[in-house]
Amino acid sequence: GAYLISAAAFVVLGLSGGFDKVIRLIPPAIAAALLAGILLPFGVQAFGGVGLDPVLAGLLILAYVVLKRFTARYAVVGILVLGLGFLLTQGRVDLSGLNLKLAAPVFTMPAFSFKALLSLAIPMFLITLTGQYMPGMLVLRNDGYAVNANPLVTVTGLGSLLTAPFGSHAFNVAAITAAICTGKEAHEDPSKRWIAGVAAGVFYILIGVFGVTLAAVFMALPSVFITTLAGLALLGAIGGSLAGALAEPKSREAALITFLAAAANIQLFGIGGAFWGLVIGLIAYAALNGELAIFAKSLLSARPAPERPAE
Repeated sequence: GAYLISAAAFVVLGLSGGFDKVIRLIPPAIAAALLAGILLPFGVQAFGGVGLDPVLAGLLILAYVVLKRFTARYAVVGILVLGLGFLLTQGRVDLSGLNLKLAAPVFTMPAFSFKALLSLAIPMFLITLTGQYMPGMLVLRNDGYAVNANPLVTVTGLGSLLTAPFGSHAFNVAAITAAICTGKEAHEDPSKRWIAGVAAGVFYILIGVFGVTLAAVFMALPSVFITTLAGLALLGAIGGSLAGALAEPKSREAALITFLAAAANIQLFGIGGAFWGLVIGLIAYAALNGELAIFAKSLLSARPAPERPAE
């Protein structure tokens, strides 16, 4: 029942048109800094693995640098294959007990209660909105896709309504997946990056169908391999976001504040670091540029604040 309420709230939000207006208020530099801060912990973990497993992590990092030099598009796939080959030759992957199992949806009759509304539906709505939808839309905008957020929120909310009785709590614009699929690493031509999105969707379906089996596969792999691979895959997105965040002198310090606040992953009132990083960054941007009152009025009227020329 809580899943249905949360999904219905997203449908209402999308139809209202308010979410897209709020997204358009956010300065591009702040949006880029927010994304970089969200992704930074993954990049740090890629190199943190050197202290735990120097041979494996070092091999992946070195191979990534070499492949990036000669075949940038296939660098991540290359280190995935190389890493798996290394682990297999070292006998560090035991798949002897692996069984192929298909996952099947299980219908659960929805039940509604005021307690579930307060403890589950509302927190789920806020966490998904601030942790996935908001940074996800900022990723799209940062990569040059001027997408209206309202239809996306509405359609994904409807998808959540249909699948909620089967345990799927929230279709959403996944921020990290979006960062990988919409960046230059996916394709130099922005009009062809949709292929990466479709491929990711197909893989998500396969993961869902073979979820039990794939979970066993991931459990059989060293955690250093997973974290290093994920961090290296996001280096391009982190670098591009930082470049966009710090490019404009006027907004550089506010962007840096946003980046550090988002990377700190502040947790308050059950709301994650993406939201608080954005709030802190917007306040810093408005205060440092002498536009605090103008920004507040723009937020209330849902109109973007006017840009001041760089000094």
